[in-house]
Amino acid sequence: MGKKLVIVESPTKAKTIGKFLPKEYLVKASMGHVRDLPASAAEIPEKEKNKPWARLGVNVEADFEPLYVIPESKRKVVAELKAALKDAEELILATDEDREGESIGWHLREVLKPKQPVRRMVFHEITREAIEQALRETRDLDLDLVHAQETRRILDRLVGYTVSPLLWRKIAPRLSAGRVQSVAVRLLVQRERDRRAFVPGRYWDLRALLNKRPDQPGHRFEATLVSAGGKRIATGRDFDEHTGQIAAGKDVLLLNQQEAEALRTRLLNGEWTVVEVEEKDATRAPYAPFTTSTLQQEANRKLGLSARETMRIAQNLYENGYITYMRTDSVHLSDEAIHAARRRIREMYGEEYLSPSPRRYQTKTANAQEAHEAIRPAGDQMIPPDSLPLEGREKALYELIWKRTIASQMANARLKLRTVTVAVDDALFRASGRTILFPGFFRAYVEGSDDPDAALESQEQPLPALSVGEVVDCRDLEAIGHETQPPPRYTEATLVKALEAEGIGRPSTYATIIDTILQRGYAFKQRKELVPTFTAFAVTALLEKHFQELVDLKFTANMEQRLDDIATGAADHLAYLREFYLGESGLEHQVKSREAAIDPREASTVALEDLHAEVRIGQYGPFVVREDNGERRTAGLPPTLPPADLTDELVEELLNKKVEGPQVLGVDPESGLPVLLKTGPYGPYVQLGEDDPNSKTKPKRASLLKGMTPEELTIETALALLSLPRTLGEHPETGKPVQAGVGRFGPYVVHDGVYVNLRPPDSVLDIDLDRALELLATKANGGKGRGASKTVLKELGEHPEGGAVQVLEGRYGPYVSWKKVNITIPKEMQPTDVTLEQALAWIAEKQTKPKTARKRAAKSTKTAA
Repeated sequence: MGKKLVIVESPTKAKTIGKFLPKEYLVKASMGHVRDLPASAAEIPEKEKNKPWARLGVNVEADFEPLYVIPESKRKVVAELKAALKDAEELILATDEDREGESIGWHLREVLKPKQPVRRMVFHEITREAIEQALRETRDLDLDLVHAQETRRILDRLVGYTVSPLLWRKIAPRLSAGRVQSVAVRLLVQRERDRRAFVPGRYWDLRALLNKRPDQPGHRFEATLVSAGGKRIATGRDFDEHTGQIAAGKDVLLLNQQEAEALRTRLLNGEWTVVEVEEKDATRAPYAPFTTSTLQQEANRKLGLSARETMRIAQNLYENGYITYMRTDSVHLSDEAIHAARRRIREMYGEEYLSPSPRRYQTKTANAQEAHEAIRPAGDQMIPPDSLPLEGREKALYELIWKRTIASQMANARLKLRTVTVAVDDALFRASGRTILFPGFFRAYVEGSDDPDAALESQEQPLPALSVGEVVDCRDLEAIGHETQPPPRYTEATLVKALEAEGIGRPSTYATIIDTILQRGYAFKQRKELVPTFTAFAVTALLEKHFQELVDLKFTANMEQRLDDIATGAADHLAYLREFYLGESGLEHQVKSREAAIDPREASTVALEDLHAEVRIGQYGPFVVREDNGERRTAGLPPTLPPADLTDELVEELLNKKVEGPQVLGVDPESGLPVLLKTGPYGPYVQLGEDDPNSKTKPKRASLLKGMTPEELTIETALALLSLPRTLGEHPETGKPVQAGVGRFGPYVVHDGVYVNLRPPDSVLDIDLDRALELLATKANGGKGRGASKTVLKELGEHPEGGAVQVLEGRYGPYVSWKKVNITIPKEMQPTDVTLEQALAWIAEKQTKPKTARKRAAKSTKTAA
């Protein structure tokens, strides 16, 4: 029997599928797409280069015929696939089951030009049963799906290559526009505009610590003032966010600090009586299994993963056969999955934790497509995370998926909600409590919240049993001031949620959209927040004014709908492309006819209300301009400055810093050159020596580390920063240097090309060779080195400054460890013979040894070698 060639996208997927196929099947990987539109002029074939549409890569006049090329990086792969196909009697395309996978399969067929029969094989999980079934139920390529994906690709190219050059000419070089990207950026900009326009309101209330008599555990509870003198007390929701005042039509009592303190004094010694007790039972139903969107949101909330990281880890889990396909907007579970989940619940939690009947969820997302099942553990066993060979973030993400799937078939949680109103004089205080009567699905899973102050539903907040007329004691009464908060910036989780709610993008695009926004400088991350840049403000304003449709949410959502219609065969892809690009209302004509009306100076200016200065976008980034007594003063703006935080005071500070010049911290004792503290477009940095315009060599510079402030910087710390990267010593196995430094991704240690990122409490300025070797060993062992699993050989006792002093077994031999200080034990000494006194002496010696001496010692050792 001849060979049958099966092509998938990745080597991992090929290896996993290969385990389930008979030996006559040869599985190869295409490494993703094998061809695409030209990425640069160098990729355009010579015979096409002089054609007017060549740069665009799409022949608009010939029914939008795309110019597909095989990139240099894929030519070897294509050659290997062609060679494998020669000896095969059949070609099976087993790429992913969504539009992207269908497109990859179609391109493979077009490039390989097989004479053998071609079959399309699809599956949404990689298990033996799924693969065998997919092999029995092959089909032809779905050209409607291919056309939908090709139309999306062409649309993105038309928008990007038509609008982006206009942005270069009107605002600044290297800017880009995108069909979905620009809409997502607009959402970020609109939120930042709201934050800038926001005016905080201030209000006060009282919080009482009350006590049911007699005083004993479980009898204390908190209550908040809700009314006084018959009027409701003002809260944050009563304010107008544009004025910071109580909104029109609100009849509430607004307390200031003085009034709140006076009320506190009046009420403190009054009699506190329960006047109302309200109880009601409530139920909470479990959440639907994960879609791509909800998985990205929860992974961001609970695990701190970006959308791209979530999809990369999920891809690995899928390709290794642990979960079903990860690009889906369906919440449906197969009968097999439901039965497996219910068996596992019965086994792990008991019959009472099962929902009375199988739960079947309905997909609410309009035009749900991609895979036809939710993301769940693969197979029919619902294997718990601890029973699989998974570690780190892969295990954490699998556990999230497993718990959500299991919880979806569990019983409702039952709660008792209690509200108690307590009166004192003419004031009313209210306390709310929650008791879980039956946890149900809470045993397995509780969804996270985008509000960091919100309590999780599974957390109990019990109140003591109280009855109307009962007198309680007031143990404490506190006046508390509040300030209303601006609308929160988007996080990756909330942006994905907003895009999905608006019908913008699809499961396969969310991660790419966010990644593109960050990479192209339209936003940066501040903690978990996505903050738009001044450049994003300028580009959004231009598009809103001159190309409103391109950033209109409904227009973009309608484009997604049209692509869905093409995928189902309900619409013609060529007709839609002509409508979008050609004719009087088409994009091509809009750009040509409106470009002359766009003033570059106006387009590159960011209008910010209440700012007595002008923000401009220049060739090298944003800067601020202000006229002072006829003099034009300018200063660069830090790229990580949120536009909502730019004030007149900050403008004054930036302009003055430029006038005053750099601060001299001291003199380097080795070179005799001054050490300067300067501020650049990327924040504060130190520099060794003055700038010399006649020299081709730039002075040595080093940015301040995360958490450092210019005010606290000393000459010693500045010299330490300028000494990076520094050699810690030689590796005991290779004799090669081990270094510590700061790179693009932060502080690191490196040996022989192997890098390990440093995280607190480790510091790049004081890490030593022993600790660096420990971290390198941990990485070499896949996270299971000396830093992860330490064998304690001897407990020596307590250090005078606190903390245990131990003798530990390391990869390079035994060592003494106290907090972050590690000392290798001399080879001639037995680890068990080390005493606490000896260890304390070694620790003290290491602590008192100057870092510069350590560095010189390392250098001299290297020189001698």
